[in-house]
Amino acid sequence: MDSRTGRVDQSFELLVKAVRRVATEVAAGHAADVDSKARFPTETVAALREAGVLSAAVPRDLGGAGCSMVEMAQLCSTLAQACGSSGMVLAMHYIQVGCIARHGLESAFFRAYLRELVQHQYLLASMTSEVGTYGDTRSSVCAVERSNGRFVLNKDATTGSYCQHADAILVTCRRDKEAAASDQVLVLVRREDYTLKQTTSWDTLGMRGTCSPGFHLESSGADEQIVPGAFADSSAQTMVPYSHILWASLWWGIAADAVGKAANFVRGQARHNPGSVPPTATRLAEVSVQLQAMKQNWQSAAQDFDALGEGEAGREALSTIGWALRLNNLKMSCSEAVPQIVHRALQIVGILGYKNDSPFSLGRQYRDSLSASLMISNDRIAAKSASMLLVFKDTP
Repeated sequence: MDSRTGRVDQSFELLVKAVRRVATEVAAGHAADVDSKARFPTETVAALREAGVLSAAVPRDLGGAGCSMVEMAQLCSTLAQACGSSGMVLAMHYIQVGCIARHGLESAFFRAYLRELVQHQYLLASMTSEVGTYGDTRSSVCAVERSNGRFVLNKDATTGSYCQHADAILVTCRRDKEAAASDQVLVLVRREDYTLKQTTSWDTLGMRGTCSPGFHLESSGADEQIVPGAFADSSAQTMVPYSHILWASLWWGIAADAVGKAANFVRGQARHNPGSVPPTATRLAEVSVQLQAMKQNWQSAAQDFDALGEGEAGREALSTIGWALRLNNLKMSCSEAVPQIVHRALQIVGILGYKNDSPFSLGRQYRDSLSASLMISNDRIAAKSASMLLVFKDTP
């Protein structure tokens, strides 16, 4: 919906319909196999490619749909209701596209690359973690080395979500060998630019289809593949808000899937006893309140992000303590809410939700939901918020 004219954006409506179809006809049918084998959701990503969903975050003047944050969040939450891992892959992809679309457009190379992405529906991954930084994405050990218009970049990453299945990876590193750990840039390395050696396994409790083991990366390419500007700006203005809002939306999708199963279970009980309200219906009413509050949380953040616009003032606002605290609060509240909601849904369904071979099974949703507080540790985020709150004075 265009807030200025009230008209529905038909291209977005087509994308939503496409993602709903992919979710119900493809992702849902393969979700259990993806989870049990800890394999990449190949079929789902192929269907998203065919429907042109991977270019939703590319600006319209470069051929993409130019989706807003609200719209991208809706796409991610829709897919996550069928498969949490697939929803996470789509969200992570949009985060990387957003970094290029919002920080690389002064570069002729990146403008051309986004046009190629629209045409070929490239899938982008990221490599922000690193051995020796202890989970701090705003610090790097490795550095990009430039010479004669080329670069060499090698990195030991603790995790690399679906990097083996991506067409390109955005890698964080120090600006050069003399730069401080926090003086970082983003570098796009294409499949033909790099080799990956897997260094750890990915046999996890949940989010198994994201395929995120550690890797040793060796890459080289042209200097033009380095995203203009500092990663500090890309992180504060794009990577952090995109991550926390889109992740929150897909976590809500997982929670909504669980509550939907609980609702179907309660309706089945009601059909067996016409004219009576099952005791579990009260629990369903209670958990629906929590689910609605979670949705309002990420939706309002997405709407306010979109309201900032693409101008310099909006970018500066995202770099303020106020926005940093809001995004931290969003991440912590939604990541803590999702396992609580899934747990309450499990209590409604009972043993049928506990059994893996039941149509009401909630095992995958429960396990996927537990990853939320660990993806950028809530303890780390809370510590950063605590430091900011010592100096932040909210305006009445």
